This record gives sequence, C-alpha cells and structure tokens, in this order.
Amino acid sequence: MTRLIHITAATTLISTTCCRSIPMAAALSKSSSLLKSSYFIQIPSYPLKSLQTLTFLPPPSSFSTATSTRKKSRRPIVAASVDVGGVRLTREEVVRENDPTNNVPESIYAKLGMQLHNRDNHPIGILKNAIFNYFDLNFPENFYKFDDLFPIVSVKANFDDVLVPPDHVSRSYNDTYYVDSQTVMRCHTSAHQAEILGQGHNRFLVVGDVYRRDSVDSTHYPVFHQMEGVRVFSLDECAPSGMDATSYAAVDLKKTLEGLAKHLFGDVEMRWVDTYFPFTEPSFELEIYFQDKWLEVLGCGVTEQEIIKRSGRTDCVAWAFGLGLERLAMVLFDIPDIRLFWSTDQRFTSQFLDGKLGVKFKSFSKFPPCYKDISFWISDSFTENNLCEVVRGIAGDLAEEVKLLDNFTNKKGMTSHCYRITYRSMERSLTDEEINQLQWNVRDAVENKLKVVIR
Repeated sequence: MTRLIHITAATTLISTTCCRSIPMAAALSKSSSLLKSSYFIQIPSYPLKSLQTLTFLPPPSSFSTATSTRKKSRRPIVAASVDVGGVRLTREEVVRENDPTNNVPESIYAKLGMQLHNRDNHPIGILKNAIFNYFDLNFPENFYKFDDLFPIVSVKANFDDVLVPPDHVSRSYNDTYYVDSQTVMRCHTSAHQAEILGQGHNRFLVVGDVYRRDSVDSTHYPVFHQMEGVRVFSLDECAPSGMDATSYAAVDLKKTLEGLAKHLFGDVEMRWVDTYFPFTEPSFELEIYFQDKWLEVLGCGVTEQEIIKRSGRTDCVAWAFGLGLERLAMVLFDIPDIRLFWSTDQRFTSQFLDGKLGVKFKSFSKFPPCYKDISFWISDSFTENNLCEVVRGIAGDLAEEVKLLDNFTNKKGMTSHCYRITYRSMERSLTDEEINQLQWNVRDAVENKLKVVIR
C-alpha cells in the first residue's frame, strides 16, 4: 500500500525485532536502504548555539531530609545496545559523555526502539492506524507508509533539506539533541522528506518518534510521535481544473484534511488559519471546535518549490502536512498526562484495544504530589530547558512539572529565579525519603552542570 502525509509534530519509537546489525555510521551513509517500511514526522526546529551549563553552590544545611545520610544517586539501568530501525546501536554511539558536541542523555537513549506507534493496542498505535484507514478508504492510489525509519539523521537532512534557516532557534543545542556537531536525533519526520521525494514517491505517510529538549509539564515530553503526509501532482494533473498549480494543491490539501478531521472527530466545526512554516508556502493550520473550545489539529501547506527541485523533480507541485499523535490522542482518549503513554502499568495498557478509537481513559488512581522549590542566581548562559534536562535526568517520569514561581533582579544586576518542582508517580505513592533524596540529587546535578549560584 502507498500513502502520503507531511507532518510537523509527533513522538517516535523504534522496533526491536527483525533488525540487522549495522553500525550507526553505515546506517547514516546508507539511510535510503532503510526506507522500506518506515514513517517520518516533522517537529519545530531551533537555532544552533553552544551547549550551556550551570553551577550551584552546596545546599544549605537547613535543607530538610528524611535521613541524616545522603545516598549516592542511582543511575537508571539501560541496555548496552538496542535495535533501532534495523540498526544495532550501542550506548556509547549515542551518549558520549566526553564529547562536548553531544548532549544526548541516557534517558533519551533508553527510549530508542520502543515503537509505541507500532503497538496496535496502544493509543498512539490506534490513532496511527485510524489515520491510515482514512487514506486507505478514500484514495484509490494508496499512500506509501514509512514507520520504522532510523531516527538519527544528519543536520543537513533535519534542517537544511527542509529550508530551516541557519539562525533558526530549532538548531540550538538548547532545543535539539546532538549526537555530534553534524548528527542529531530527528526533531521531525520531515527529516526524511527530501530522500523519499528523491526516490520518486508521489504519495507517502511517515510516522515515527521525534526528539526535542522541552519543558516539564503534563503536555510536553522530550520524545513524542509525529505523522507527516506528502502528495505530489504533475502540472498536467492540475491543468484541467483551470487553477494555477499552487491553488489546485491547496484546495486538494484542505479537502483531504477536512475529511481526515471528520474521520477522527466526527461532524465538527472547522476553520483554517494562515500561518508560516519555512518549508511550505502558503501555510495553514486546521482548527476544530471540540469540547467547547478551538483545538489546533495540524499544520500544512504547499511545499516550497526549492525542496521539490532539490529532490530532482521538475514540473510538479506538492502539499504536505504534519501532526503530533500524542496531542490528538490526549484529546480523543481523555488522557490527562503525556507521561502515561510510556506507562507499562496494566491498569493503563489494558484499557485500549486495536481499532477502538476514542475509548475514554479511566483514571486508576490519583497519588498526591510533592512540591520542592529551588532558587538560584542565574548566569547569562542559563536556559530553562537545561534545568528541565537536569531534573528529568535525575527524577525521570517522577518529575511532573518544573514551573517558574518568581524572578527578580537586584540593584547589582543579578537575576534570581525560583522554580517549583512537582514530583508525582502515576502508579504509587512516593515516600518523603525518596522525594528528599531526589531533590538533593537534583541540587547536586545543578551544581555540577549549570552556571548558577544557589540561594
């Protein structure tokens, strides 16, 4: 079957079966050989800056702990190697602690190969299959599907090939995970678009896990899934309409996506909003009126001619769209926290069945949160994303939110930030000792990694 979609926000996972043992370097140089059954997704991009660090002073003795002896932080156990899109990856190939151009933590490496979008009884997989079904039912020439493409790509593929400007914020080390200076964890499935177009595909859908350094709260996670769709038209296909090629593609795009929205959400009110993306012109966002409010469903547009020309195509026009699967699944299944998608608790996983779109999640318990505050004088290099990386690196999915409570600048020009960290497990109650130990470990890590002074 062949299908076509261009998407800009999603999360990716990787299959762990039927994988060949191929070194990562070889995989990057021969990525076209991995395009046989995979998906891509597009995510916002960011400009490139140097890695930033912060430093903290030792915690005050008045900080309360449940025990008098502080324990050394235990690092999570991760596999020495994983199979990703047919490629065997070792931890050392992805997490390079002594390489200043690498900012990939173990927590990101640990997500490789999990392939949530290819699990038919998982909300992400159920939603993916529902979108596939829409294209299968409504288009006689099916879109080709990619759902297992290698998620580590070149900077060129991730940014340059989709016309992301050199100074765009998405290229920044603050926003993107760099394996080295020329290789990244893909920020969006559009990282595969140029290669697939170059292979001659005219209709395709790409789904996969994507990676982005982000804030800590109920709707953001550093790994998520996207779906992207692309359709190419020859100028001869456009001519009978009497419209110019760009207008013809835009009309077809909107008709296609309005049908998709009805397929997923029913007979809802819709509206189109003009917007900007570096890879499409004109560009649009589709919004629907759902549950008494306007909800952004996806971004899309007519593909920039420069992208098409770089793929070796002439005399054609294309449209593309991208969407984030977690964002829509949270609404369709009433899932309140994005961390739940990664839960292996049977009280969560048993609630969803293949083909059952929109089954409402029933909360199996609500454990109490625990709040811990941390205040420090920031440096010029401080970013909130770096702080969130530190917290996630220590607390993992026990960190529910990192929120700025207060900031002020004194007469000397020094700026102080106070953050509240919310700890909560979705599966059990946390003990005071456990929370206090996590907070101590967070303070120690901030002290060692970030150029700040704890107050």
